[in-house]
Amino acid sequence: MPFLLSAQTTYLHCGRLFDATNLELQTEMTVIVTGNTISRVEKGYLTPETEAIVIDLTDQTVMPGLMDMHVHIEGESNPSAYLDRFRMDAADVALRSTLYARRTLEAGFTTVRDLGGTGVNVSLRDAINRGYVEGPRIVTAEKAIGTTGGHADPTNGLNQALMGSPGPAEGVINSAADAREAVRQRYKNGADCIKITATGGVLSLASDGSGPQFVAEELDAIVATARDYGMHTAAHAHGKEGMMRAIRAGITSIEHGTLMDEEVMAAMIEHGTYYVPTISAGRFVAEKAEEEGYFPEVIRPKARAIGPQIQATFAAAYRAGVKIAFGTDTGVSPHGDNANEFIYMVEGGMPPAEAIRSATVTASELIGRSGQLGTIEVGKLADIVAVPGNPLEDISVMTQVSFVMKDGVVYKQ
Repeated sequence: MPFLLSAQTTYLHCGRLFDATNLELQTEMTVIVTGNTISRVEKGYLTPETEAIVIDLTDQTVMPGLMDMHVHIEGESNPSAYLDRFRMDAADVALRSTLYARRTLEAGFTTVRDLGGTGVNVSLRDAINRGYVEGPRIVTAEKAIGTTGGHADPTNGLNQALMGSPGPAEGVINSAADAREAVRQRYKNGADCIKITATGGVLSLASDGSGPQFVAEELDAIVATARDYGMHTAAHAHGKEGMMRAIRAGITSIEHGTLMDEEVMAAMIEHGTYYVPTISAGRFVAEKAEEEGYFPEVIRPKARAIGPQIQATFAAAYRAGVKIAFGTDTGVSPHGDNANEFIYMVEGGMPPAEAIRSATVTASELIGRSGQLGTIEVGKLADIVAVPGNPLEDISVMTQVSFVMKDGVVYKQ
């Protein structure tokens, strides 16, 4: 059970403290937390002068709370997932999502960006913020925005006479006017950011996995309207043309980016676009495509073709100098396994310290919260995690989080 430290001073004695800005480990440090805020960071193991809680992390590596920039907190891949939406109502989805939220937090991810669900994600965010349930801080897109027949059209592959034809209120658009309405509806529904599906996708019940699905005018309208409402934007994209259109429109981040080439990478660098790789999802769908009956048949060839390529794309983007923020597409892969992505990133050539920075400093910048999150500094929120051993020498210890504090509350020790 978590224990609340608000109105309380807490001393964390840290054997190793990861400096996410300078990418180095400081040894024998004390982090002092007052309420939900970091109040001091000092060399040595300080002894409290007044009554305070002391937490011994002297055999641990302590770092900022981790941040996953691409999750789907409402669900999790399984062979019956395509039927679940007909068998589960909103209450079922909400109650199940609390389990996924708890697993995510216990894995050390104190902030996540949820990039599309049914709208339960907004209620879950609010319930966590109010202390009703335990979970990470959620930045959510509510429902993703797509085009008719596109990756985010919820009626793909289903009986149209029964399902009808969704419109902007449901996140399905066919014009610039529709696009503006859909963004405004997401804002009205409580979204923090906007997610679009700029190309086809692997897991939708449609044959196209990579072609562009928006025209420039629609993308321009989405990005401009989102900016008017103070929201950043994310684009699911596998194919080159869909990525280029989104980048030119000013999208904040490209998700997956499977088939990006040097031209796309150069455009991302020029425009300052973030890349969120989601290697975990690529590996997961490629593996499950070989398991008879796991996915509908229309999905299996897409999963085989697209999934295995993401890690190589990540490696090329890293070498090219594209800004990379940590993201997994968890919900495709299991919740709580998010940290496997660190292993895949290091396998792809990113040094461990930079992989951790992608899930702290860079992620906080992507969502516009670097003033509160991303580093262990005086004045920032007390989101702090610890792992055994030294992750700069063995990145796999990131999957063994031993201590979790979020907003000054200890959830795991």
